Amino acid sequence: MAQLWLSCFLLPALVVSVAANVAPKFLANMTSVILPEDLPVGAQAFWLVAEDQDNDPLTYGMSGPNAYFFAVTPKTGEVKLASALDYETLYTFKVTISVSDPYIQTLPVGSVVFSVLAVDKDMGSAGMVVYSIEKVIPSTGDSEHLFRILANGSIVLNGSLSYNNKSAFYQLELKACDLGGMYHNTFTIQCSLPVFLSISVVDQPDLDPQFVREFYSASVAEDAAKGTSVLTVEAVDGDKGINDPVIYSISYSTRPGWFDIGADGVIRVNGSLDREQLLEADEEVQLQVTATETHLNIYGQEAKVSIWVTVRVMDVNDHKPEFYNCSLPACTFTPEEAQVNFTGYVDEHASPRIPIDDLTMVVYDPDKGSNGTFLLSLGGPDAEAFSVSPERAVGSASVQVLVRVSALVDYERQTAMAVQVVATDSVSQNFSVAMVTIHLRDINDHRPTFPQSLYVLTVPEHSATGSVVTDSIHATDPDTGAWGQITYSLLPGNGADLFQVDPVSGTVTVRNGELLDRESQAVYYLTLQATDGGNLSSSTTLQIHLLDINDNAPVVSGSYNIFVQEEEGNVSVTIQAHDNDEPGTNNSRLLFNLLPGPYSHNFSLDPDTGLLRNLGPLDREAIDPALEGRIVLTVLVSDCGEPVLGTKVNVTITVEDINDNLPIFNQSSYNFTVKEEDPGVLVGVVKAWDADQTEANNRISFSLSGSGANYFMIRGLVLGAGWAEGYLRLPPDVSLDYETQPVFNLTVSAENPDPQGGETIVDVCVNVKDVNDNPPTLDVASLRGIRVAENGSQHGQVAVVVASDVDTSAQLEIQLVNILCTKAGVDVGSLCWGWFSVAANGSVYINQSKAIDYEACDLVTLVVRACDLATDPGFQAYSNNGSLLITIEDVNDNAPYFLPENKTFVIIPELVLPNREVASVRARDDDSGNNGVILFSILRVDFISKDGATIPFQGVFSIFTSSEADVFAGSIQPVTSLDSTLQGTYQVTVQARDRPSLGPFLEATTTLNLFTVDQSYRSRLQFSTPKEEVGANRQAINAALTQATRTTVYIVDIQDIDSAARARPHSYLDAYFVFPNGSALTLDELSVMIRNDQDSLTQLLQLGLVVLGSQESQESDLSKQLISVIIGLGVALLLVLVIMTMAFVCVRKSYNRKLQAMKAAKEARKTAAGVMPSAPAIPGTNMYNTERANPMLNLPNKDLGLEYLSPSNDLDSVSVNSLDDNSVDVDKNSQEIKEHRPPHTPPEPDPEPLSVVLLGRQAGASGQLEGPSYTNAGLDTTDL
Repeated sequence: MAQLWLSCFLLPALVVSVAANVAPKFLANMTSVILPEDLPVGAQAFWLVAEDQDNDPLTYGMSGPNAYFFAVTPKTGEVKLASALDYETLYTFKVTISVSDPYIQTLPVGSVVFSVLAVDKDMGSAGMVVYSIEKVIPSTGDSEHLFRILANGSIVLNGSLSYNNKSAFYQLELKACDLGGMYHNTFTIQCSLPVFLSISVVDQPDLDPQFVREFYSASVAEDAAKGTSVLTVEAVDGDKGINDPVIYSISYSTRPGWFDIGADGVIRVNGSLDREQLLEADEEVQLQVTATETHLNIYGQEAKVSIWVTVRVMDVNDHKPEFYNCSLPACTFTPEEAQVNFTGYVDEHASPRIPIDDLTMVVYDPDKGSNGTFLLSLGGPDAEAFSVSPERAVGSASVQVLVRVSALVDYERQTAMAVQVVATDSVSQNFSVAMVTIHLRDINDHRPTFPQSLYVLTVPEHSATGSVVTDSIHATDPDTGAWGQITYSLLPGNGADLFQVDPVSGTVTVRNGELLDRESQAVYYLTLQATDGGNLSSSTTLQIHLLDINDNAPVVSGSYNIFVQEEEGNVSVTIQAHDNDEPGTNNSRLLFNLLPGPYSHNFSLDPDTGLLRNLGPLDREAIDPALEGRIVLTVLVSDCGEPVLGTKVNVTITVEDINDNLPIFNQSSYNFTVKEEDPGVLVGVVKAWDADQTEANNRISFSLSGSGANYFMIRGLVLGAGWAEGYLRLPPDVSLDYETQPVFNLTVSAENPDPQGGETIVDVCVNVKDVNDNPPTLDVASLRGIRVAENGSQHGQVAVVVASDVDTSAQLEIQLVNILCTKAGVDVGSLCWGWFSVAANGSVYINQSKAIDYEACDLVTLVVRACDLATDPGFQAYSNNGSLLITIEDVNDNAPYFLPENKTFVIIPELVLPNREVASVRARDDDSGNNGVILFSILRVDFISKDGATIPFQGVFSIFTSSEADVFAGSIQPVTSLDSTLQGTYQVTVQARDRPSLGPFLEATTTLNLFTVDQSYRSRLQFSTPKEEVGANRQAINAALTQATRTTVYIVDIQDIDSAARARPHSYLDAYFVFPNGSALTLDELSVMIRNDQDSLTQLLQLGLVVLGSQESQESDLSKQLISVIIGLGVALLLVLVIMTMAFVCVRKSYNRKLQAMKAAKEARKTAAGVMPSAPAIPGTNMYNTERANPMLNLPNKDLGLEYLSPSNDLDSVSVNSLDDNSVDVDKNSQEIKEHRPPHTPPEPDPEPLSVVLLGRQAGASGQLEGPSYTNAGLDTTDL
């Protein structure tokens, strides 16, 4: 086995550099290529072309199962054919192409780093190479599986690379081994020597820079000059292999503009500093310093890093104390909030050490330590009266101004005082001054007083709430401010809940006017109190008198309910009333008045005394029934005060009812309608009213009378208020019939139950409403059949179907239920469904006039019915179905057409007689009547000879037309005898023309080929059955012969053989066997074809076939020959004739006996008892022609050696050697088992069956033949 060898020269160490860049990619058209299969090996096939944005050198490769067809130049991408192509073996295949640049750091996992190739020249598994990575240096956990190698030698990146975090150099030990094979009868795996691949990882700018320190801080005095250096920061590139320069910047600062940074990383003062602005930030400034590499990283972005730098600003004494109006610790101490004017309040004569109210003063010095210490003192015109606290403070302090001398704080002397607060820096002696204005608050030292101690007041009773009693009573207080503000109030006591006082103005008003009632209390005494802001008070007395008003309506005593009988009773009653207002005044004087009402006009009322009387008789029926006889009168009792007040009282007068009214119907007559055939239905309702207003007097009952009243029943229903209804309905078992009696005239009586009362009658007319309950019927006369011509001959309406209905509300429409399409009584499906339509009014229209086709359908039956759309539910709405027969009349629209005939017409000129049919045609016309009658004629006759010459003939044939059903037949007959010397084909052109009654005729033509067949092709088949049986089996015989010969069999004649012959009676069948091209079988060809078809031969033998005879033997007249011989012999020698006849008879009898014995022996040898031969037999040679030839086997004749048995006439030659009825010889060895022979011994020829039988017919006990030998090579049947 050969060692593996590399297909290209590999250094012991392959070095590949990888870097982060953009991967190359193939052009868009590198997806398919078409190559000719005859491309020479080594020729250029195509190029691999890729593009790389980094313009790096590219390396091309190819892999896959079919990559061996090509060789790729890695540097250029040129692809050459390495193995011959074969379109028939592999017309299409795929390969994988790859391209890579030297950098793989940014390649995704799975990218190809490098490809190696090893070739093993062995075959099979011993030539299949397997690659492996044996070792990766450095050997760490990260690098162990960082690379993997594919089966095609491609080294694939299996993990991510990092120049800074992992190794920058890798060395791969590669090995290639085959799959093993037999070498020196030992299974051996051969491997190559190790090959080392070095991979250098080139660093790329993919990391951000880093500061060398994790934290930076510094301090600077707040008065440092601009440009003062604070500290230096330093950052380096994170990519160790690149070390890109770094640019510094301050990306964020809590105090923008105070500092900046230079390219050297030094942070300097860039503006004025103020430590006091950093008090909330712990005196520190936070700077975010960003270091940015000068070049973009591999992602096209800036590589940068940021760090926070803390700068502490140191304090200097650069501020003086300032005053602020705020409260610690909520002060913000912004310069804008510093103030120099403050305000405070204090009570006059306040005690010492009492601080000034509402003074929120804070002194603040932002400097630190001793720089922020300050002193406080007071100055100004009123400084002696006050002091300040504290006197010394650091940073910030709340300042209070305190009362020091109380006597000097006097409101009566001055209402406001002013002092100055001075804050002085203890170091720099800088100071600030704030002016404080102190407002003095007055105190209460006077009581309010009223001018009078008693006030007498009046107010009308029931004055409206809020009415003013007095607004002129006021108290005075010399104090000012709050102490001089007076508040009025009513002290608790009698009437304090009825009056109220305004606390500010002192106005006394009514609190609750509803309770001010003179009739309950006429005088009220109240105490009015005045109180100042210091709660000092005094009071006065108010005496309030109530003035009378007309505030009491008259009061009516008792209730008034009076009962009186209608028509006879009288009313007389006096209304009793009084008024609570002050007696003797108009407020208490009363007047009586009867207010208008429905029945007030029937009564009178005395205005002064209040006496109520009726003016006339009272009628109960004149009163609203809903009042139940009660009359309610309203009497108004009023006073004469201002305003006038009155009281209403109802006087109820009940008028008792008497029976003085008859019932009254609400209609003068009633007309009701009721449907027929609806038992128990409500016919109608009569309604009556009795004006009497009591149930005893107005109850109504109903009764029914009149013609036909026994068909109805009435039931009363009392509705109340004198109303009653009588429900007229049919009994449940009674229904009306409109056709019997359409109208009923009834009388309904309404009467009171009082025996002395009368009655009222009303006429009721009941109309019986016709119900649509009868189905419609079709008019038979409208369903008489119509006739419509086909093919668009008629249009529009062709018939009208009429229906009737005895119901009065019938709404009839004619509906098409079904359409029957028939042709000659046979259903043809839905063929005619679109021809006609039936409208709802019964009109029958032709829809598709041109589609009507008599030949497709000659009778259309429209099954229709009538539908009553208004039929009531529950009744039959449809009539019985009716049929409208539409007979389609034929027009001559179909040309005759010939029916296909699978026949070959043969003419035998010698036998054809004039006026005898030699050919026929059949035609049909789909039209009917005269339109479908066909007449045949011969247009042309041409004779085409066998040499191709065409001879026209005139008057040779004639054609006769006949018909059976709708098929017309044309019998073609020769007019004269045909020329038997002509050999060829007659081409007869036949025309079929119809005979329309109207319009032009239509025609069709066809051409028949009449083949002339020589009489020499006539073959005769003899059967062992009589002609009647042969004739009965004619179809089976014809079918068997057709199957065997594949020809058309023309049976000419079937006759019995003349019984005068000495053979047993037979029949024969003469026939021609003609191919479709007009050629015919000879007797010899017929014999061969029948023998080759065993199935047909078996069938023919079963049908009695025994002999195939020649034409000449068929033409011999055996009877005539026998007579001629007998006559000749009689004339020559009568005596010799007698002797010879005697000898012939004797010999014949002996021969027949021997022949029968031979036949029996033959049958006994060939056929076992009860078993039929399994193989078909072959017709024997039972007849010879005059030339002594065998037409069946077509073999030369040889003498059989029976001369001593030869008859002296021709009749004997018919029967000699015929075997009579021995039917068919069968190969007797077909059922025998051949004896075993040595392998190399040639087989002996099978004995000829017929010879064996003949030789053994006369064998004696010794086994020797007693007669001559029968050996005839012409009769050899061994091959069968």
